[in-house]
Amino acid sequence: MASTDTWQQPSDSEREELLPRKSREPGAQSVHWRNLVGFWLLGLCNNFSYVVMLSAAHDILRNQRAPENNSHVDPEPTLTPHNSTSRYDCNPVSTAAVLLADILPTFIIKILAPLGLHLLPYSPRIILCGACAAGSFLMVAFSQEVMTSLSGVVLASISCGLGEITFIALTAFYPSEVVSWWSSGTGGAGVLGALSYLGLTLVGLSPENTLISMLGIPVLLLATYFLLLKSPDSLASQRDGMLETSAQRPLIAGESSKPHSNFNVSLSFSDRWNIFKGLLKYIVPLALVYFAEYFINQGLFELLFFRNTSLTHAQQYRWYQMLYQVGVFVSRSSLQCCPFRFIWLLAVLQFLNLGFLMVEVWFSFLPSIYLIFVIILYEGFLGGAAYVNTFYHVAVETQDEHREFAMATACIADTLGISLSGALALPLHDFLCQRH
Repeated sequence: MASTDTWQQPSDSEREELLPRKSREPGAQSVHWRNLVGFWLLGLCNNFSYVVMLSAAHDILRNQRAPENNSHVDPEPTLTPHNSTSRYDCNPVSTAAVLLADILPTFIIKILAPLGLHLLPYSPRIILCGACAAGSFLMVAFSQEVMTSLSGVVLASISCGLGEITFIALTAFYPSEVVSWWSSGTGGAGVLGALSYLGLTLVGLSPENTLISMLGIPVLLLATYFLLLKSPDSLASQRDGMLETSAQRPLIAGESSKPHSNFNVSLSFSDRWNIFKGLLKYIVPLALVYFAEYFINQGLFELLFFRNTSLTHAQQYRWYQMLYQVGVFVSRSSLQCCPFRFIWLLAVLQFLNLGFLMVEVWFSFLPSIYLIFVIILYEGFLGGAAYVNTFYHVAVETQDEHREFAMATACIADTLGISLSGALALPLHDFLCQRH
């Protein structure tokens, strides 16, 4: 049976022990910073394709390239017929369809991962992540049918989902400070991904060529893991010998080793169940935050259409995505200055955002798109704060031998909320577009 102290609040002194320590060994500071920067880049690269696919969702559903136009670059997509007389300027299919293609494979991976993913070494998983990310960019760029494009989005989802559960579990082998840097990197992916897609299309690059130009990101992911990130066995003295017992697997010939998941193997079903119950106080509110957040992003963004502006509908959607990601980046990078424990409060505030924007979609009472811009920034800030604070508290409140499993399991929360929001956003889109 699992011990009764599977989940317990650490004392102040124990919290200090979990925070990164400065080793006195020569070169330890260099290793420490390489790992912090490495996790920031891993977060950036891992979430990049996911963000880009959501930023391109409006184009994916409207963009069907005419064969005779393939010989030149068209900065704006050739549009399939859509309801231009509707107040919402509706696509035939909601962008929630792209969200579901971008999240359901991730959800399945995260549900099944605690059952056996730990048996696969980290390096093959990360190579698979890079290959899927590259494949997603190529498939969507060269696709001429929506279903083929959505298949490419599925590849991006596999890459992001497998990468997230892998890298968050990997943080268990390093000082807890890397959680903050990983989270900041994922926020950076939001800003860079949305801004690069917006910027490159604004300067005249077609959506197809924009996606092709992003193939360097999967290469950077692999280079960061294999070349920049240092093996945690050099940090063994910082974690009370815990890492010395972990199984080690070689990356490539001549390189240092990275950890192979080994802590999960010794956990019984009872252990895992008790850990999961202890995590519910963080999993439930984080899932609610992300449900409200992505119901707004993929259910309402495309319906928040302002005709009294110089921005086209597609450009408005790209700006929404970019501003949301700016809010996420700022809050995911804020842990060191303003940690926050009450995730339930963030869930309540996010649902208030959802209710306000639902009323705006229905009545169109706001006079300017710039008011929507401010609300979207605030929405992203709430979501990012919920994410980074959840994983930080899971990291510092879990026993060493349980941390890898706990971090991987907590990943289910945001994906569950996003999946439910996408499923409900589809009928909402059809109802509103048919009514108006």
